[in-house]
Amino acid sequence: MKLGRLETVAVIGNGIIGHGIAQIFAAAGKKVVMIGRNQDSLDRAMKKIAASLDEFATHGIIERSAPQASLARIQTSLQLGDAAAAQFVIEAVTEDLPLKLDLFGRLDRICPPPAVLGSSSGQPASALIAKVAYPERVIATHFWYPPQLIPLVEVCAGPKTSPDVTRWVCQVLKQAGKEPAVIDKEIPGFIGNRLQFAMLREAWALWASGAASAEAIDTVVRNSFGRRVGITGPIESADAGGLYTMYHFGKSLMPHLDTNPEPPAAIAELVAKGANGIANGQGVCDWSKRNGAQLIAARMEELFRWLKADKARGQ
Repeated sequence: MKLGRLETVAVIGNGIIGHGIAQIFAAAGKKVVMIGRNQDSLDRAMKKIAASLDEFATHGIIERSAPQASLARIQTSLQLGDAAAAQFVIEAVTEDLPLKLDLFGRLDRICPPPAVLGSSSGQPASALIAKVAYPERVIATHFWYPPQLIPLVEVCAGPKTSPDVTRWVCQVLKQAGKEPAVIDKEIPGFIGNRLQFAMLREAWALWASGAASAEAIDTVVRNSFGRRVGITGPIESADAGGLYTMYHFGKSLMPHLDTNPEPPAAIAELVAKGANGIANGQGVCDWSKRNGAQLIAARMEELFRWLKADKARGQ
């Protein structure tokens, strides 16, 4: 496929991922059309983008004059047809596969090739092409929350995706300041969620078995490999620690790791009782004694610290 310069991005959806993606490309100097279902939600999304850009300016990531210029590049719309002028269309709607299938079918008719159709969800490209006449331009582009603060975008082509599309998508993501990671074959959950949930499964299992409190488990992670993982990933860490040692330790430990295909019954019981973590103050942790909003704010500050470090390194 012959793919040219990216000038306009259409983002379909304006929720927690969609408005972040719109901010990313607007801040990178691209025209953005953010398409939503109602004007009220689009207006709220624009206010969130404005507040986020102000945070970027406050933290010195962008110039003080940059937020207004970025906001001026974003057009909101209620009409899917307004995606027609975009060279890159990114779906960021709710996780409803029939909705996504219908949406990609409509986008395929609205947006003439070679416009690229990406999905920001965890759905593989091959799951989205049933109603698409040009499947070679459909690709998974899995942004992480919050997308404007997390550099990673997992890029995964389907069996029918053109290699030119994969290369082009990685190029435009890098130009927008993101760090694309190409996944070579479609697998459920891609890479990040599989690793994240492998650790969560073991953490939940340890807590449910009574091996340790939630506080102790989180303390172990934060104050051990949590300090290293931003520098060395798990495979690099194993090589750094000595592959021989890590292999033999793995042989002795892996048989004892949790392999249950379902979350522990204790977690299911909490969910059945209405627990939703920090959102409603009920979870594995006792949020009546902790400030959940303060914890989330501290996490955001840490993400900004990393972005500033990235900028200092010229990334």
